[in-house]
Amino acid sequence: MLREVLSVLELLDSPQATGAVVATHLANISPDADITVKTVAGDKGETDFVTVVIPGTNGRRSGGTAPTLGIIGRLGGVGARPELIGYVSDGDGATAAIASAAKLLHMASIGDRLPGDVIVSTHVCAWAPTEPHDPVPFMSSPVDIAAMNEHEVTAEMEAILSIDTTKGNRILNHRGIAISPTVRQGYILRTSEDLLSVLESVTGEPARVLPLSQQDITPYGNGLHHLNSILQPAAASVAPVVGVALTTVTAVAGCATGASHETDIAAAARFSVEVAKGFGAGIVQFHETDEFDRIVGLYGDGTRYQTLGGVLAPTA
Repeated sequence: MLREVLSVLELLDSPQATGAVVATHLANISPDADITVKTVAGDKGETDFVTVVIPGTNGRRSGGTAPTLGIIGRLGGVGARPELIGYVSDGDGATAAIASAAKLLHMASIGDRLPGDVIVSTHVCAWAPTEPHDPVPFMSSPVDIAAMNEHEVTAEMEAILSIDTTKGNRILNHRGIAISPTVRQGYILRTSEDLLSVLESVTGEPARVLPLSQQDITPYGNGLHHLNSILQPAAASVAPVVGVALTTVTAVAGCATGASHETDIAAAARFSVEVAKGFGAGIVQFHETDEFDRIVGLYGDGTRYQTLGGVLAPTA
């Protein structure tokens, strides 16, 4: 996996980094790969959304019964030019997702196909803006969160891993990777035991869990403070979503250059591939569906937290 990460970093650490460059790289691994690139413009420039589909042996697209996993690389941009020169820490989500796709395509090409389909999506922008944020500056994006969710989240995804650089905080002081509790339809659920086991197997260390607040799972644009965009896909999907966070001991800005750790990116990618193996085979679950149904039955629909909300009448 480290080889895949280094190859992707070589492509993305460039002012000429584009979705087309990534697509060519992946097509060289698997010439028949299902890869789409779409350029989308926003108020602050444009970015290239890249989607890769790796069919499974028993996947939905071929009429099979194995569930489909989504792997999303969430970020503002891989570069903050012209303000800063070079690849920024915020790009690690894209690198991990693309490296995961490269590994899965290579595996399929040699006969190691997974049971379920896997859909990998992210976007590539080497000229993204920055914006103020406490405690360290955020990377912004040429397009808004709604556009990202529109082009990265699909109804086919029956569970989603959202990989995101999550270094600009003081609530998880560990260098490496961590996972969030499972989020589904406005509820923060218990952390998946299956995913904790995969994480510990991949890293060889005790699992780290990223704390979440209710604000973190609501959509951007409501005026609330968000840890970062790692759980924004949960606002656009009915599927369970788990954040895969690349973390550090001290707060590091997403727009910092020279701040990425290749082995940590590889760990996030390896975790994603191992989850894909188990999820498609039905042996790795993101949550207990019976318990989710019970919490909804007891406390009602939570999908209001997937919206921008509204003014509620004062209580008596």
